[in-house]
Amino acid sequence: MPVIPLRKMAKGQSGVIHRVNASGELGRRIRDMGLVPGTPLSITGRAPLKDPVAIRIRNFTLTLRNSESDYIEVEVEEIL
Repeated sequence: MPVIPLRKMAKGQSGVIHRVNASGELGRRIRDMGLVPGTPLSITGRAPLKDPVAIRIRNFTLTLRNSESDYIEVEVEEIL
């Protein structure tokens, strides 16, 4: 399965978090939100200017800025 940055995923696309490349305070905050390797997620929407992105993870919806989503690599079944 290909691994792509969360930022490159399309609306409706699903995958599993492969790696979080952030460290320090940002890395801790991302992991505190439940974005850890092995966690399934799906893209539910994007703002009109593509930032932020809304993702569905662990039965809740979370929005991330593109600058944050660049640090998250996701295994996807197919690239849309």
